[in-house]
Amino acid sequence: MKVLLTGISGSSGRLVTHKLLAAGHQVIGIDRRPWPEAPAGVSVHKADVRKRSAEEVFRTERPDAVVHMATVTHLARRSEDRYQINLQGTRAVFDHSNAYGVKQVLFVGRHTFYGASAASPLYHGEDDPPQSVNVFPELSDLVAADLYAGSALWRYENLSTCILRFCYTLGPACSGTLASYLKGKRVPTVLGFDPLFQFMHDDDLATAIVLALDKSLRGVFNVAGPSPVPLSVVIREAGRRQIPVPEVMFRLAMGRMGFPRLPQGAIAHLKFPVTMNTEAFREATGFAHEHDHASIIRDFLSVCPVPS
Repeated sequence: MKVLLTGISGSSGRLVTHKLLAAGHQVIGIDRRPWPEAPAGVSVHKADVRKRSAEEVFRTERPDAVVHMATVTHLARRSEDRYQINLQGTRAVFDHSNAYGVKQVLFVGRHTFYGASAASPLYHGEDDPPQSVNVFPELSDLVAADLYAGSALWRYENLSTCILRFCYTLGPACSGTLASYLKGKRVPTVLGFDPLFQFMHDDDLATAIVLALDKSLRGVFNVAGPSPVPLSVVIREAGRRQIPVPEVMFRLAMGRMGFPRLPQGAIAHLKFPVTMNTEAFREATGFAHEHDHASIIRDFLSVCPVPS
């Protein structure tokens, strides 16, 4: 199968590429960033998914399947460019897929879609609505992209559409929301709160994506690895020092004294869990995570050791 991967040059995109090649698929990619050391036989087209040059890739390559990973997920600040990439880029991917004969589109989403609040269920199901826009406006564009991808289930009848909502990832890629939060020697938490955190290995995420393609999944699926553990355990096992900060002071401390810079909405995610029921995906694919908490954190530390 010929698979087009948007966002191929990112750390997750590269892992997915190697997994697809190992499974016998042909891989082509679109990214604004280069990948000079891409494996032999992988064509990487330098293009913006919103632009005509990306449509030309669809028109000339005629992929069988598309994995859309070209979304901006960092939360340091909001910008019009980020919103356009996430929402308009997602729309363009589905429009081009429908126009040029793609059979299957897989949208890679995030579990933060569900949001964190005191009233949230402990384990979110795929039918739960997004609450994040109420307390975490920086996530509004990611929620909008996820909802647009979901609308493709009825909007484009010829496409087999799958939305995968992944939990946090961690591992040797040393990138992503959780990795950025843990990079410093001291890690701030909200005093009086110790939420459960659900995370999985970078490599298990790539495995899940390939499985979803091979099984031709259609619909929305939550994907995670080991059972969630308290945030304090994650910090301790990563060799970092937990610094409980009163909520009223938390906002002032961010970006100072070696603490990570976090948007205001992130405070809710450090107070309340965003955990998911992943039974549907496991039943549909037979997915079983390879890495437990210990190996995930060990691989993370191999690349991101505790700062001296």
